[in-house]
Amino acid sequence: MVEKPEQVDVLLVGGGIMSATLGSLLTTLEPSWRIEIHERRDGLAQESSNAWNNAGTGHAALCELNYTPQRPDGSVDVSKAVTINEQFELSRELWHHLATHDRLPGGTGFLTGTPHMTLVRGEANVEYLRRRWEALRAHPLFSDLEFSTDREQIAQWAPLLVEDRDPSEPIAATRAAAGTDVDFGALTRSMVADTVARGAALHLESEVTRLKQRRDGTWRVTVKDRRWNGYGRARRLDARFVFIGAGGGALRLLQRSGIKEAKGYGGFPISGQFLRTTNPELVAQHQAKVYGKADIGAPPMSVPHLDTRVVDGGTALLFGPYAGWSMKFLKHGSWLDLARSIRPGNLVPMMAVGLKNLDLLKYLIGEVTASPTDRLRTLRAFMPTAHPRDWELITAGQRVQVIKKGKGGGVLEFGTELVTSADGTIAGLLGASPGASTAVATMLDLVERCFPDRVQGWQPQLRTMMPSLGGTWDEAFELDQLADEASDASRA
Repeated sequence: MVEKPEQVDVLLVGGGIMSATLGSLLTTLEPSWRIEIHERRDGLAQESSNAWNNAGTGHAALCELNYTPQRPDGSVDVSKAVTINEQFELSRELWHHLATHDRLPGGTGFLTGTPHMTLVRGEANVEYLRRRWEALRAHPLFSDLEFSTDREQIAQWAPLLVEDRDPSEPIAATRAAAGTDVDFGALTRSMVADTVARGAALHLESEVTRLKQRRDGTWRVTVKDRRWNGYGRARRLDARFVFIGAGGGALRLLQRSGIKEAKGYGGFPISGQFLRTTNPELVAQHQAKVYGKADIGAPPMSVPHLDTRVVDGGTALLFGPYAGWSMKFLKHGSWLDLARSIRPGNLVPMMAVGLKNLDLLKYLIGEVTASPTDRLRTLRAFMPTAHPRDWELITAGQRVQVIKKGKGGGVLEFGTELVTSADGTIAGLLGASPGASTAVATMLDLVERCFPDRVQGWQPQLRTMMPSLGGTWDEAFELDQLADEASDASRA
């Protein structure tokens, strides 16, 4: 039985960090709006936002080398790293505002101070890391970044990286002491709890199956009840605005919407695995997130890293990811996801990307067929003393890399892409890294593009929550410094 359509102002599809962030913003800016969140699974943050399904680094570009490419002349381009760091600072500002206004149940337990490091091997990589460090530390956000080629110093930072390593091998490391580890699962649940407390409605085991735009611009959405006692019931909603933050499921829903802006997009799914240890002796010796350099042909999301992870209060070490391939677009999705996503409009881009990325395909085949010995060998490049008895293999989340029209017929993107309709009534997010860490900046971009008639009036409230919004980070930094100096003077 299909009930009469209900009216909602905003429909958020997906129970991950993106919907949680947008819900938190909109319930603050427009508390009278009727907002609903629909998640197809029986709990929040069970796909990409789940703590064990992502790296949880709090991507700030402090240690990720793929954000600082080397130019042909040998210099290092740090522009993307600076942008990502600024975006992460916006996330930190919003989280701080919510926590200090008692709007995050559990406080800031999702955020743990964890130094971010980069480790490289070989003379050429050592020289590259030195140039990267020199270029980054000129910016205020990276001024505390440390660099060393001294093994004793690196051992003080992270002893497992150096113990039993070949002394003839050149190594270098950078360290940002102010790095963080983020449990995005816990953060998502806290933000959604706050959003619900402010009037939004949360529906679990509720799957959006159809959406069609009506003549008045609203969206007629059909939602299927997936609960065991739902008996196939469906609801129909008329929504003024729809956000599709469904991770790997976003592409098909955007395609079903029929908006021209989604035509030509395809997806390339990449799965992953991690090695994990909870051995207290090892955990106690490594308090850092250490990123390395990706192998030739490896996608940026497969950059190896040895991380301290704090999830639900427990600490573990995580190493990986080991890339894999699956036709699923979600970890709990269907083996037909890839086939169902193929359309006449994206067939050429997808074929072109396949032909142009044979190195990637070769890399993925090698990863899929890798033996436990192969995985251990990769771990030992970071931690020479690693023993297989201490580590277990876990399956990470599914990532769907963006394929779109471009030079040569199609291009493969490894970032995130916000797709919005011309009239601003529907938007969806595609792609992966840096994803969750820059959720606030992405949702602010959405707000500006989809609510242009309201965003000006929202600016004062937004700036209250995120003081650096609207200016450069340098300006915000200087204002904070002046405020601190004035406060010190008044106390004196």
